Amino acid sequence: MPKSAIELPHRFTPRPYQQPVVTAFLRDGVKRGVCVWHRRAGKDKTFINIMAAKMAERVGSYFYYFPTAAMGRKILWEGMDGAGMKFLDHFPQDFIRKASHTEMKFEAVNGSIFRIIGTDRLDVVGTNPVGCIFSETSLQNPLGWEYVRPILAENGGWALFNGTPRGKNWFHDLTRMAEKNPDWFCQVLTVDDTGAIPPEAIEDERRMGMPEEMVRQEFYCDFTAATPGAIYAQLMESARREGRIGSVPQDGGLPVWTFWDLGAPVNTAVWSVQFLGREIRVLACDTGADWTTGRRVAEMMARNWAYAGHILPHDGAARQKGGLTYAEELEKAGLRNVITLPVAKDRRAGINRLRSMLPSMCFDEARCKTGIAALEAYHLEYDARRKMYKDEPRHDWSSHACDALRYLAEAAACGAVKVGGMEQPSRVISPIEGLGDVWAGGRRRAHYISALD
Repeated sequence: MPKSAIELPHRFTPRPYQQPVVTAFLRDGVKRGVCVWHRRAGKDKTFINIMAAKMAERVGSYFYYFPTAAMGRKILWEGMDGAGMKFLDHFPQDFIRKASHTEMKFEAVNGSIFRIIGTDRLDVVGTNPVGCIFSETSLQNPLGWEYVRPILAENGGWALFNGTPRGKNWFHDLTRMAEKNPDWFCQVLTVDDTGAIPPEAIEDERRMGMPEEMVRQEFYCDFTAATPGAIYAQLMESARREGRIGSVPQDGGLPVWTFWDLGAPVNTAVWSVQFLGREIRVLACDTGADWTTGRRVAEMMARNWAYAGHILPHDGAARQKGGLTYAEELEKAGLRNVITLPVAKDRRAGINRLRSMLPSMCFDEARCKTGIAALEAYHLEYDARRKMYKDEPRHDWSSHACDALRYLAEAAACGAVKVGGMEQPSRVISPIEGLGDVWAGGRRRAHYISALD
């Protein structure tokens, strides 16, 4: 495609505070960047124009990541700016050869591919991109970046991150790293820096019920402000402050228990835990791996840990297409003492139990990296229309790991395990109806759970 045929960026003139990132990526050849910009600073309008120009320069696949595909469709694929211009209209019609509304994808006339993807579905993260944008990064699954980073390093591709703070999570760590790395572009802009939002508009938000913590985050880019609606974030911050996140070696003299949340292979989360009295040593959180059941068990066995048992949620006893339950599949693959919990009647009670246990936990930072990020990100959803938080946590990428660790608390509450030594329950109280049979300890039996005394 001749360079003179189509002018890119198209119908976009950056504001003065937007110009530095445009210059860095379109003129200076910078390949990594973080923009922490306040709400309504024009993040996606600026970034989509950078991507459009990059697509014309180099033929390849370009992915625009959002926390969920639904968010990407609403904000970018179907969204528009304050003046009513659709974001996708920054791609001239002559630049687009064919498009798929269903896949939120189009092919440019020069062969480049543009696609919007949600990192909550890691099975569609995509392959071999040469340019990536992560929008609302603080809400994204960090595994999305872990997956594409080596690809971009190998093919010389570029990546840009934008968003506002949501506490000291992985976006905070990424920003602090970028500030110190001369190879990265980094820009933090508050409303005081841009003047794009008048003070009276922010006061209106306060009067209408926006929590002060959210005001600090959304308009003043304050990473230290408490995350509104956070469920475990403050407890995890205490764990960091108290030195309970670091190196946690596996103790060969203690058995290892695992706690699972089941889903598609990449969404299945498994925590490995040891108990010493009231101390809970969290050794690993395995999630985001596209493994078969056999491969997953083989990876577990390769650690040479002495497993005492494996705790699954109630759906571990559901029959699958092949006729076996997932618990039976794990037993068939080589695990022993696979225990399926009853249906949790009250998620909030389980969350509160886990909150009470977190101060007794220490986490291996390397092996639990994604799980720790999930615990920091897990939050109640804010209803902007009603100016209040919903009763249930937001279901997103962080839910799987957080549910899996919650089953530790559920297992302790119903007596399936005991924190002090983790003995098997010795007294059968009542059968769990509707679960059918499970495999446990190599023999088929009806599954019962004991209650705590």
